[in-house]
Amino acid sequence: MGNHGISVIIPNYNGRHILPQVLPSLLEALANSGLPNEVIVSDDCSDDQSVEYLNQSFPSIITIENKMNRGFSPTINRGIQEARYEYVLLLNSDVKLSPDYFAGLMRYFEREDTFGVMGRIIGWNDDAIQDAAKYPRFAGAKIKTTGNYYASTPKKTDWLYSMYLSGANAFVSRTKLLALGGFDEIFAPFYVEDFEISLRAWRLGWKCYYEHFAVCRHQTSLTIKSKSSKTYINSIYYRNKMFLHAMHLSGIQLFLWYIQLIPETIIRLLTLRFYYLRSVKYFFKNRKRAAQSRQKFATMAQSTGTMLSVQQVVSLIKRSLKDIDIKRF
Repeated sequence: MGNHGISVIIPNYNGRHILPQVLPSLLEALANSGLPNEVIVSDDCSDDQSVEYLNQSFPSIITIENKMNRGFSPTINRGIQEARYEYVLLLNSDVKLSPDYFAGLMRYFEREDTFGVMGRIIGWNDDAIQDAAKYPRFAGAKIKTTGNYYASTPKKTDWLYSMYLSGANAFVSRTKLLALGGFDEIFAPFYVEDFEISLRAWRLGWKCYYEHFAVCRHQTSLTIKSKSSKTYINSIYYRNKMFLHAMHLSGIQLFLWYIQLIPETIIRLLTLRFYYLRSVKYFFKNRKRAAQSRQKFATMAQSTGTMLSVQQVVSLIKRSLKDIDIKRF
C-alpha cells in the first residue's frame, strides 16, 4: 500500500489554452479533500508552450515531458510511475472538477477488491450527462464500448458497478494499476485503453464503480480532434476495438467474433467507409503483439488464481442491477 494521499495525473498535448480553466478547479477540489496530494502533468511533446506555462504559473505542479509524441497510454504510464500516493486520479486535460469532487470517493476503497471509481461527466457549458456508469452489452459476439446508465433515483449510498472507468476521470488504486502493468501501450495513440485496463481488473475479481455525485465538466476530445483527421481517428478507434476482442474473448465467442468481422468489413466497404479496411489491416499486422498481451495477462491471472471471462463480468454487473431502476443512454 502506497502513501495515503491523492496523485492527480494529467496527460497533456497542446492544452495550453484550457489548462488555466481546468487547474484552479482541480486545486480547489484537492484542497477540499483534506488529503496530501500532488499534481503531475505528463506532457506528450506539446508545441504550444504548455510546459513553459505550467512552470511559470503553477510551479508546484510536477511536469514530465516526452521527447517525442507517444500517445495516451505511454504518456499516462510515465505519470503513474512518478506518482507518490496510493489514490490516483487519471484526469483529461479538458476536464474541470466540481469543488466537492472527492467527497464521496474514498468510501469505495474501504473494500479491498476496489480497482477504482469514476464520476459523472457533464457538459462544459450545460448539465447534460455525457458519461455515467458504463453498461455492459454485446452485439452478437462483439463487445459494445458505448452505453451508459445511472440510477433513476440516485442516492449517496449507491454502489453501482461500471463496466469500465472513463479515462477522462478515473480514480484508481495505484497499487492495482502497477500490478496490472499500467495501460497497454498497444492502444497508442488513443482510445479503448481505458476499457481494456478496466476489463483486466474485472477479470481478476476487482471492481469498478460509478459515483453519481462526483461531478466534472468535459470538453469532448478537443486535443485528439485538433491533431488528427476524422479518417485516422476512426481507423485507430476500430483497430483498438479489435485488439480488445482479440485480447479478452476466448473459445467459441472469440471464433464467432472473427466470423462476425467478415460481414462487418464487407458492409463498411459497400458503404464506402474505407477507414475500416485500414483498421483491419492495422489489427492483423499487430495481432502477434495483441497475443503477447493476452498471454501476459493470462500468466498474471494464473498467479492470482482468478480469471473471469468477459461473459462472467457482464453477468455479474447485470445481476447487480436486477432490483435497481436505472436510466440508460
